[in-house]
Amino acid sequence: MRTPIRYLSVLLALMLAFQPALATEVEDEERALERQQEEENPAPNKASHVPVQAVDEDSQPTEEPPHPLPLLNRVVDPGTFATLHWTPDQSFGSIATPVPVLVAHGTKPGPQLCLTAAIHGDELNGIEMVRRLMYKLEPDELAGTVIGVPIVNLDGFRSGSRYLSDRRDLNRYFPGNKNGSAASRVAHSLYSNIVSHCDYLVDLHTGSQKRVNLPQLRADLDNPDVVAFAKHFGGMTVLHSPGVTGMLRDAAVKDGIVAVTMEAGGPNRLETQAVNYGVQALETLLENLQMQKASRFWSAPQPVFFESEWIRADQGGILLAEVKLNDKVKKGQILGTVTDPISNTGSAIIAPYNGRVLGMAVNQVIHAGFAAFRIGEEKSTEEVEAQAEKASKEKEKQQSDDDDSDGDSKQERAADPSPKEPSDEPPAEADSTGE
Repeated sequence: MRTPIRYLSVLLALMLAFQPALATEVEDEERALERQQEEENPAPNKASHVPVQAVDEDSQPTEEPPHPLPLLNRVVDPGTFATLHWTPDQSFGSIATPVPVLVAHGTKPGPQLCLTAAIHGDELNGIEMVRRLMYKLEPDELAGTVIGVPIVNLDGFRSGSRYLSDRRDLNRYFPGNKNGSAASRVAHSLYSNIVSHCDYLVDLHTGSQKRVNLPQLRADLDNPDVVAFAKHFGGMTVLHSPGVTGMLRDAAVKDGIVAVTMEAGGPNRLETQAVNYGVQALETLLENLQMQKASRFWSAPQPVFFESEWIRADQGGILLAEVKLNDKVKKGQILGTVTDPISNTGSAIIAPYNGRVLGMAVNQVIHAGFAAFRIGEEKSTEEVEAQAEKASKEKEKQQSDDDDSDGDSKQERAADPSPKEPSDEPPAEADSTGE
């Protein structure tokens, strides 16, 4: 029995003695295999190697949250609604009444939209549109900022007048001049303190001087940015109107702020239907700008009128309309009659072409030459695009011609760099037809 035990002991000792050698041999074989693999598949340069980081599927790219908004010597925090005050110097400094400015500053990044109303103090529908829209906004769900100035012309609003107290039309003085007339100073204050901070502008108006307008946008359809912006209002009618120097939207567009005018209804009254229409259009705009969620309300194609004109009366008397806003009319159709109440003679106002009634005077006493009906000639999308392209080419050609003969004019402008403003003469009221 001792012999097997002694044999097993010797065998175990021999195995322990040779174990390091076996381990070393295995390690050598592994290193040789690694060297062979490295030679067949060389490793990339370590200096150019970019380690791959694990991606968290639940993580989303984050945008920088909005900063507090400095405006009119106040700071509006993200996710809040504030009522600020703008003092446009429309009275004595010691007794000036500040104009309220409503601000909804969202919690998510987005554009800054400005709404202005009552640049003409007797135009009330826009005031109500701004009030309804602004107080429905939820700043904690808003992307971007909405700034509403419901009563720009507080002076005219108090007196029920279209104009400022000095009989000037404020919407002919933008962007204004801080050293100019009273109207020019008010325009400069609004523009520099509020409008210049915005990316988009909607200036709200109504018809004027006993006229009413179909809810519509007036926009420069030769400007691609303005065309794209106008499409965001749903099915609202659009009129091509480049605007005139001194208008707020004209000054804004020239400064790169995309702007349109919205017209709806008539002056000196609140028209519920026009107000509702305008508020829905503005809510559709906010949705299409991805500033808030709202329900779109138009599916019909957007009517576009590249050409429109006011048809005037040939005699004075009592105007009696025979058409309504938005009626389609045919060439030669009677739009209304004007009757002399003394002689009982009358004349008809005739449609010069097929079109649609976009604006009209209410029944009243008028004089010869009075603008009574605005008729728009509706065109197809293809016709509008062709007209816009033609106008754009003509504008480029005119600009090229101006550049070729600009030497003397540049010297004249250098000699007199001060901005020009409208005449100090009060405006004539008789022919005001809107903005």
